[in-house]
Amino acid sequence: MGSTDVSGEPRAATVDMKLEVVTIPVSDVDRAKDFYLSLGWRLDADFAFSNDVRAVQVTPLHSGCSVTFGSGLTAAEPGSVQRLELVVEDIEVARDDLLGRGVKVSEIFHRDGGELLPGPDPERRSYLSYASFNDPDGNGWLLQEVTSRLPGRVWED
Repeated sequence: MGSTDVSGEPRAATVDMKLEVVTIPVSDVDRAKDFYLSLGWRLDADFAFSNDVRAVQVTPLHSGCSVTFGSGLTAAEPGSVQRLELVVEDIEVARDDLLGRGVKVSEIFHRDGGELLPGPDPERRSYLSYASFNDPDGNGWLLQEVTSRLPGRVWED
């Protein structure tokens, strides 16, 4: 099928494919819209295509990926999407911002090997400090502190 090179290794992608929208299931579109706008996210669209289909799209500040929710968009159960990750430069500042907006956010925790421990990573290493929150339907969000990227995580032209 041409998906590998002559060495049998998978070929590198040659066509840009950007993940730009993730759809989450909600039970009340207006409640979800109010919640996500309360986070300070940008409202990109609110379209009613028919009486049964409505799509609302919001985008976190400086994100390349938006979130869409509505009615008639997915058969998934409201609250069934978990571990949507929001990368932040400072976990404490991000958590405080959400708390100031009235969001119930977990305490900060970090990963040490396979164990989750309270507080931020003692060395503040990237990818290891977290906090979590849920939207009104229970869709789960995870804040993750990243201050420097692992090799290969930044596309080069």
